[in-house]
Amino acid sequence: MQHSHELSYVQWFPMPGHIHPYRTRTTFNDGHRHGMSGRTSPPSGRGPRHIHYYAGTTSFDDGHVHFYRGWTGPPIPLPGENHYHEFFGQTTFNDGHVHYYRGRTGENYRPGR
Repeated sequence: MQHSHELSYVQWFPMPGHIHPYRTRTTFNDGHRHGMSGRTSPPSGRGPRHIHYYAGTTSFDDGHVHFYRGWTGPPIPLPGENHYHEFFGQTTFNDGHVHYYRGRTGENYRPGR
């Protein structure tokens, strides 16, 4: 008997709540820079001290990519009960160098709304 499953969606961070889009660019190192974009995980923690995990791969530039991951800072209030988070870090060491990055997430985003 053959057994199989079709899998079309996985929620890898099973916490209710909002997520944030983000987009930034790395520092200019070794003659180039990379773009970074994605969406954070749902929040870890609740209320005014919650944070979000993020991870991804930079854009392909100068023949390579870098990987990155980290946690945002706590929420920074915006008018209308929205907020954003700041994030910063360092990419992986690839092609003989690293890049640094800094950015801010977008406002609250609730999938399906």
